[in-house]
Amino acid sequence: MPTPALLALFLGATCIALSPIWVRVSEVGPTASAFWRVALAVPLLWALLGAARARHAPLERRHWKLLLAAGAAFAGDLAFWHWSIKFTSVANSTLLANLASIFVTLAVWLLWRQRPSNVFLAGLGTALAGVAMLVRTSLDFSPTALLGDALGVITAMFYAWYLLAVKDVRDLGAATLQLMAVTTTITTAFLLPVALASGEALLPPTALGWLKLLGLAWISHSGGQGLIAYALAHLPAAFSSVSLLFQPVMAAVFAWLLLGEPLVPLQVAGGVVVLCGIYLARRGSG
Repeated sequence: MPTPALLALFLGATCIALSPIWVRVSEVGPTASAFWRVALAVPLLWALLGAARARHAPLERRHWKLLLAAGAAFAGDLAFWHWSIKFTSVANSTLLANLASIFVTLAVWLLWRQRPSNVFLAGLGTALAGVAMLVRTSLDFSPTALLGDALGVITAMFYAWYLLAVKDVRDLGAATLQLMAVTTTITTAFLLPVALASGEALLPPTALGWLKLLGLAWISHSGGQGLIAYALAHLPAAFSSVSLLFQPVMAAVFAWLLLGEPLVPLQVAGGVVVLCGIYLARRGSG
């Protein structure tokens, strides 16, 4: 029988997999939806933090530097990913964003000279082969799909930066819910001027539009991230990282069922190759 932590892991991944669907059907632009994704989540996260009544160590100056870096990185991650979702298929955008774990290891290699294992290099080569297959399908998807694929790769770079900053904050003893509330608030502050400068309509014109943004903020961001944070605290890290590959698969299924987005054979094959590459890379970087 599945444990509560395992159920939380897959439910959290499913919630996050819905996020590109909310973005695609949103009544505001990509940058504005990225802003509301975090802005609407901020009150909920702080309320949950207060309700938890757990004692948290006060944040020090060394924490704040890393938290600012994490907030800036997550703002870039969301902004580029939401534009990627608009330009290319949900499947491609989500798969390419999940290359973040590979960029984390590459950053460690380049910045700290920690040479990766041969298994990681094999995974990197496999993932790149899968990316080439996904890019090939984008040529037939739409004239803007290649741009969307490129933005998906940039998303992965920003998310890798975010993961590295968050790891450092966690290593200094910051609690998960505290970390989520603070970084989400900082991300909101970074995204507000970007959304205003983008020229996009900031307010959805209908009540349904607000409900879509609430779904993005409360179900995908707060619910998904919260469930995964709970699961990661109770499951082996290696198992959890592999299980989270469930997210891009579910995103592609949701796009097919809810948006009628087709999945062509080459794209499916490319997605499988990318997932295999990420799996190998994660095993090789453990």
